[in-house]
Amino acid sequence: MGVVLNLDGKRGAASVASLMELTADEMARVNELILSKAGSDVELIPELAKHLIDSGGKRLRPMVTLAAAQMFGYSGEGHVKLATSVEFMHTATLLHDDVVDESDLRRGRKTARMIWGNQASVLVGDFLLGQAFRMMVEVGSLEALDILSTAASVIAEGEVLQLSVAKNLETTEDDYLAVIKAKTAALFSAAAEVGPVVAGATRNDRAALRSYGTNLGLAFQLVDDALDYGGKSSDLGKNVGDDFREGKVTLPVILSYRRGSPEERAFWKSAIEDNQCDDAALEKAMTLMQKHGAIGDTIGRARHFGEIARDALAPLENTPQKDALLDVIDFCISRVT
Repeated sequence: MGVVLNLDGKRGAASVASLMELTADEMARVNELILSKAGSDVELIPELAKHLIDSGGKRLRPMVTLAAAQMFGYSGEGHVKLATSVEFMHTATLLHDDVVDESDLRRGRKTARMIWGNQASVLVGDFLLGQAFRMMVEVGSLEALDILSTAASVIAEGEVLQLSVAKNLETTEDDYLAVIKAKTAALFSAAAEVGPVVAGATRNDRAALRSYGTNLGLAFQLVDDALDYGGKSSDLGKNVGDDFREGKVTLPVILSYRRGSPEERAFWKSAIEDNQCDDAALEKAMTLMQKHGAIGDTIGRARHFGEIARDALAPLENTPQKDALLDVIDFCISRVT
């Protein structure tokens, strides 16, 4: 059985086509820079990096950086290096996450750790982070460097915070939102803000893009949480049910546990805390989530943060880039339909 995910009130077919079109030329330069900066005389580094870089994904975060810089008339090359830095930070995070989570699949392919091992994955992730910071320095914007380096620190804090609440069914919704705000939203926020920073935009404009990125990131992660219990591996970039098998206490679990009967809460304790998380347990988990409306309410939270992201951009001048960034919100949430 599966959970039917339905998003009422969706604004029609959602796509990032406009964003891709607006940033196509600059993304070509980003892709060239990715290949260049992932190069090394140490053969394993480009081999492993290429495996993950070539494994798919829309590269949404660097496109957001490029579009955000375009919004304010930027015409230099700094935003290309910053966008590449953002993508390297994201890639490094994925490498490290897969080791921490012991994940076997990433975007339908074996994870790097399954092919080359945990040690190589961690160290190549560290190499990519180092390359990201070198490019930030080359741009010469101390403010952009501050934003992205702060994001790197916050992301690491989010990973540690997630470990501290792992398998803890007493985790509150506020606790969980703090985890994903650090772990996922921080990079979206930084990616959106460094664009106007390098373009010399006002503080109000920067704050608008920062808020947009933060809330887009929260919506994005909450949709991922829902998809884990009713999506497709092709949408998730991992196996459906991986969060459950890894004992992750995501929002659908939090809501189902808190709303459940004593018997149902005993099931969750057995599944999450005692690792009784086989396929039969996953089916039961999805049944309980459907019973208590946990998936629908998780999507409701995602929609809420999406609207905050939309409102953050509302005061800004109407431009094709603004429209494209608004489309991204709909696209992120539409993945559950």
